[in-house]
Amino acid sequence: MINRLFVRLVLVWAIWPVLAFGTVGVWLTDCFRIHPGTAALAAEMSQEEFEQRVRTYLLEHPEVLMEAINRLDAKQGEQEAAESRAVLKDNAADVFQDPASPVSGNPNGEVTLVEFFDYNCPYCRGMASSITKAEAADPWLRIVYKEFPILGPGSEFAAKAALAANKQGKYVAFHRAVYQLRGPVDEAKVLEVAGNVGLDIQRMKADMQDAAIQGALEKNVKLAKTLRITGTPGFVVGDQITTGATDFDGLQALIAKGRSGQTNTK
Repeated sequence: MINRLFVRLVLVWAIWPVLAFGTVGVWLTDCFRIHPGTAALAAEMSQEEFEQRVRTYLLEHPEVLMEAINRLDAKQGEQEAAESRAVLKDNAADVFQDPASPVSGNPNGEVTLVEFFDYNCPYCRGMASSITKAEAADPWLRIVYKEFPILGPGSEFAAKAALAANKQGKYVAFHRAVYQLRGPVDEAKVLEVAGNVGLDIQRMKADMQDAAIQGALEKNVKLAKTLRITGTPGFVVGDQITTGATDFDGLQALIAKGRSGQTNTK
C-alpha cells in the first residue's frame, strides 16, 4: 500500500496552484470587505506581483496549507469509503456467498469475515493463528476464504491444491498445515502437506486440473481488483474493506465493527 504520508506530500505539490489561487481569493475577499478598492487594484497586479503576494501569504500563514491538505485528506477518505461501500453492496453475493469459496466456523454465523490471501505472503502467515483463535473464540463467526495467489507459481499451485482439498472435505486442515511450513511454499512442500493431512494425492492432482478451480481463482482476482484489494492479506467484514495485517486484538476489533455494520453475509 502507498504510504499515506507520501500521498499527502504529493498532494502538496499537486494542489499548490489551486491553493494559491484559492488562498488569494479568500485574501482578496477579506480585503474587499474592508477596502472596496482593493479588488480593482488586485486586477491591475502584474503576474510577478501576484505570485509574490501568494508566496508571502503562504509563508506567513503555513497553517492554511496544512488545513487545506487535512480537509482534502478527510474528504477524499470519506469519498473512498462511500465508494467502497457501494462497490461492496453491488458485489455482496460474490464476496459473501460464492459457493466456490471454502467456509469455516459457523456456516450460519451472524458475522462473516472474508480473507483474500496468498500462501507465500508472510503477513498472511502471521495472521493465520489469529484467525484460528478468533474462530475458536466466537461461535457466531463465519469465515470465507478467497484464494488470491499473486506471488508466483508456488502460490498458484498451493491455491489450486487447497481448492482441490476442499472437494475432499479437508480444506481447513490443508490450509492451516500449509501455513505451518517454513520458507517459500512450492509444489514439493504442498504435496508433502497433502499427504500429511490425509488427502488422496492422485485425486487432488486430477481435481486441480478442473476448469472450475481455475475459474474460481480468476474470479477472486477480478473481485479483489473490483474491491481495490491489491495486496494481501485483504479483509472484508460487514461494510468494511481493509488490507494489511493486524494483531489478534485488531482483528477482534475489526470483527466487532463489522458485526455492528453487518450487511448480507448469511
